[in-house]
Amino acid sequence: MKASFSLIVICFLAGQGKAQKKSPGYGATVPKPTVSEISYGKHERNILDFWKADSDTPTPVAFVIHGGGWRGGSKERLDRFADPNALLKAGISVVAINYRYVTSTEKPPVKAPLHDAARALQFVRGKAKEWNLDKKRIGAAGGSAGACSSLWLAFHDDLADPMSKDPVERESTRLFCAAVTGAQTTLDPKQMVKWTPNSRYGGHAFGIGSFADFLKQRETILPSINEYSPYALVTRDDPPVYLTYRTSPSIGKDQKDPTHTSNFGIMLKEHCDSMGVDCELFYPGSSNVRHDTPTAFLISNLSRR
Repeated sequence: MKASFSLIVICFLAGQGKAQKKSPGYGATVPKPTVSEISYGKHERNILDFWKADSDTPTPVAFVIHGGGWRGGSKERLDRFADPNALLKAGISVVAINYRYVTSTEKPPVKAPLHDAARALQFVRGKAKEWNLDKKRIGAAGGSAGACSSLWLAFHDDLADPMSKDPVERESTRLFCAAVTGAQTTLDPKQMVKWTPNSRYGGHAFGIGSFADFLKQRETILPSINEYSPYALVTRDDPPVYLTYRTSPSIGKDQKDPTHTSNFGIMLKEHCDSMGVDCELFYPGSSNVRHDTPTAFLISNLSRR
């Protein structure tokens, strides 16, 4: 009898541990979602949570993509990248998504998290009437890999398929704006080492183990790099973006944290400026900054009609 009881307890605790790992929970300051664990696709990680802003008219949406190198993390990191309380108070609804990691079978691996983000965005637009949303005013936010995903959505051509039998796929993947933290703005290793010589990030996005091999194979996979690198996708019709970093830039010099260096931001802003795309860059000591946080930028942009 004791053995059976002990086995039950062990199984229960193991189950609790798995549940906690799958859904770590939001911080104490994050309000309870209006609806949670909503499936937007076929994979178990294709889920999102939604917070509905109180409004008599359709609300804008802050669409938050978590970081973690596309290899970890979860939607419960929401408040690291945007303040849900401030957004809701401003009449902006909030969405936080999970997505497949680069360990999926997609080729290249980075297609999984990026196309999941696009699918989730389309799904949210499809819920516009039910959730009282203004589908034209959706701004993305995220950190690190989630920031790269947000910029990819901001700069990529619309992935909508008007002829699809799936109504979700008929919705637009274009954004109204994006506000990101610690973004990798390129996935081109040649650009990375030119900007920051001790770069070491990005090979895993294309199924390549070491950065040295990433550089060696660059020419072979350049079409994929150009498809998934935000920098390569910028065009004049793209929405305004906001970038924030914790350290000041130093182009052409090694960085303490090359994966999140503001060198990425400097070079993207220079490129956006040349293309006529509004790009606001914040880092310690930066000037002419209009917003001090991604949340402030989102509120300012999403609140205008």
